[in-house]
Amino acid sequence: MKKIIYSLMFFFLVGNILAQQTPADKQTTDYSIEGATAHLGNGQVIENSLIMFSQGKIVFVGNANVKIARRGTIINAKGKHVYPGFIAANSTLGLVEIDAVKASDDEDEIGTNNPHIRSLIAYNAESKIVESMRPNGVLMAQITPRGGIISGTSSIVQLDAWNWEDAAIKTDDAIHMEWPGSFTRGRWWLGEDPALKVDGNYSKKIENIKTYFTKAKNYLAGEKMKKNLPYEATKGLFNGSQKLFIHVNGQREITDAITISKELGIDNIVIVHGNEADKISDLLVKNNVPVILDRPHRNPNREDNAYDYTYTIAKVLTDKGVLVSLGMEGQMERMNTRNLPFYAGTFAAYGLDKEVALKLLTSNTAKILGIDDFVGTLEVGKDATLFISEGDALDMRTNILSEAFIQGRKISLETHQTELWKRYSNKYKTK
Repeated sequence: MKKIIYSLMFFFLVGNILAQQTPADKQTTDYSIEGATAHLGNGQVIENSLIMFSQGKIVFVGNANVKIARRGTIINAKGKHVYPGFIAANSTLGLVEIDAVKASDDEDEIGTNNPHIRSLIAYNAESKIVESMRPNGVLMAQITPRGGIISGTSSIVQLDAWNWEDAAIKTDDAIHMEWPGSFTRGRWWLGEDPALKVDGNYSKKIENIKTYFTKAKNYLAGEKMKKNLPYEATKGLFNGSQKLFIHVNGQREITDAITISKELGIDNIVIVHGNEADKISDLLVKNNVPVILDRPHRNPNREDNAYDYTYTIAKVLTDKGVLVSLGMEGQMERMNTRNLPFYAGTFAAYGLDKEVALKLLTSNTAKILGIDDFVGTLEVGKDATLFISEGDALDMRTNILSEAFIQGRKISLETHQTELWKRYSNKYKTK
């Protein structure tokens, strides 16, 4: 009998350890954050600031010296910093938990053209990886599908929820497409030359893309004898209610992507990755096309790129008037998403103004994702999605969060890792 009781206690303990971090309740208490240096996310900084929020919305942003009644709980943040919640663009957070476990991998679907596939319904709000984002200030993310030519639709979520329905703050914001490259490499494992060479099928691949979207456009404009879900899903691209995120690298490829999209009547586009986008910045500015860059900690894609190309491209594009954000696609991208602010800090270390670098994670990203009317900056009327850091949030040495809020809800910064560490650290220290 004792063994049964002990076994039940063991499973109960394990269940508590492995359970989802409990999301915060709806805001019922007003808050006033006083004395901090406020980084508004739009390039402005307020020293000795006062920020107040109620019922999930910011109701005051200004200097703490202003004579105004404080609301609710007063948080003394003197010597600290306040930031808008960071937004991770082009991320697969919540779509894969363990790469080696197939059952936990839901980032792509079978097929080439899947505009009707919704990544949101595969989002796992209980992900332990998602939970680990919040202690670094990453409080929102664009959940993006992968695979095929047309991968599917992304949605934007906040990272403290019971399920994907509660997490969603903008559903089906964009369709994502992988643009083909004009160069290819030989298959070395078959004895082919691995060096770059012109892809003779590039033009054919482009024609296939044009044909697909032309058929979809004609289908939407004509009589529908038989329902076609993939074509139905492209409707937002042609009426302007949805964006087309084109994952593309190379000067020629980016030029083709923009030109052909315009010819098809798809005006609301975003370039993702964008290596060599700096060479056609005038075209990007002329067509009001923003760029979501890859994280800088990688090697340049081209042999003739400068050694620090990936570190300086954000400043180059920003100086030329291109709206720039920072995405997370790449090796170990879900784990590395928690380092989002430090990648922006790298851009700052290579010439980009610190507050401009901050915009890559806040207001710029919000504008590109179409959610800047309620998040992205610390402004009256916007969601109280923000955090307090002990120091500079773009510096891994000083990004230490003491408080964080999503829509005014005070969220937990504990993770299962920290809970386990606290529980067993003393035991380990004694050994």
